[in-house]
Amino acid sequence: MSGEAWTGVAVAGVTAAYALGSRRLASTPVSSAIVFVGCGVLLGPAVLGVIAPEPEAGQILTLMEAALTLVLFTDAMAVRPNDLRSGGFLPGRLLGIGLPLSIGAGWLLAWLLLPGLSVWELALLGAVLAPTDAALGKTAMTSPRVPALVRQGLNVESGLNDGMVLPFFVLFLAGIPGTSAAQEGTAGVFWRALVLSAVLGLLVGGGGGWLLAAAQARGWVSGEWAQLFVPAVAAGSYTLGVVVDGSGFIAAWVAGYFFGFALRRFPVGRRSPSPLEGPGSIGGFSETLGGLLASLSLLVFGAVLLGPTLEDLSWRVVGYALLSLTVVRMLPVALALAGSGLRPPTVAYIGWFGPRGLASVVLGLLVLEEHVHGVGLLGRVVAATVGLSVLLHGVSAVPLADRYGRWHDRTAATGRELHEAAPVPETAPRRGLSAR
Repeated sequence: MSGEAWTGVAVAGVTAAYALGSRRLASTPVSSAIVFVGCGVLLGPAVLGVIAPEPEAGQILTLMEAALTLVLFTDAMAVRPNDLRSGGFLPGRLLGIGLPLSIGAGWLLAWLLLPGLSVWELALLGAVLAPTDAALGKTAMTSPRVPALVRQGLNVESGLNDGMVLPFFVLFLAGIPGTSAAQEGTAGVFWRALVLSAVLGLLVGGGGGWLLAAAQARGWVSGEWAQLFVPAVAAGSYTLGVVVDGSGFIAAWVAGYFFGFALRRFPVGRRSPSPLEGPGSIGGFSETLGGLLASLSLLVFGAVLLGPTLEDLSWRVVGYALLSLTVVRMLPVALALAGSGLRPPTVAYIGWFGPRGLASVVLGLLVLEEHVHGVGLLGRVVAATVGLSVLLHGVSAVPLADRYGRWHDRTAATGRELHEAAPVPETAPRRGLSAR
């Protein structure tokens, strides 16, 4: 049997084994991300060598791009305009203040710890490791013991920040000589990747959402085909963004937001539109498929990127990874929430649960494809940071959610006013199979 066949058997076996024990593992510190990344390291060249050390890079990137496209689309689709105003401050502060500060802090830390990189490469690393991935600490955003305002704030942040970091990523990439973005020039990147891609996403997503709402209202579309319509729109928006030499990810993210907006805003006729999130919803199949692709991407990440990185670690790489998950995340969050009225335990809880996952892996791979100066160091830092995040955020999600929930209950029982207790409308948890 060929090596590719054994790889397929191994991947299928890991997926099937986790599926059989998924409910049992849901209440333990062992998250799906830990299982898939850990099995990837085990199956990769660092241990068993079942997965080849240098598989087809194009196939790997295609898998991860498909996963990120669906995740961007479905996450943005689930966000309602009033989600940014939930609780009056939390999502807006985390995205509008915390995200740019996190990118800047990551840039500064890289300048201090990683000599030899150019200013734009340092900035690029800050952008790659800025987006958070809700799937790596799902319990932190789903536990009923955690106040709804905190759950909602983290949920909305994770749903939007991976898309919001993309403009920073493409502009920083354009500043590095020799990259494909640099050949376009800053002005070309701005118009193609940011403006044109966003306009195409708006037209495809908004138009697709309106058409589906109209078809549903007239009873023309079955539930199964309505679900299949969603990945078709996501793939179409991404492809158009690539065709015009723009950003397919920006197009998919914008399309997802306006797809959901159109479905909520323009129901036609007397039939009630189907829900966008949750089991059996319009987006249910895409969320599940995106979750499966994300899990497989994490397995490949463990085998191809993390395993070799573990054999070539340095104190600078490990130090940056630790500080990226703590100082680079928690200090900007504390500054963003200053004056919000939230108690220190809440600020610490929100600051800690900023795990790095799929978006950072895919953006890191895109940088590796460019073969820029210092690409090896950049790849090791991204791999170490995501790997450490998978472990630390996975094992801490359940116990910290319980501990924080107990603190909140005790404090609320004293009768003291808590901003954390403010009621907010909740969206569905993100990310399908990548959840616990």
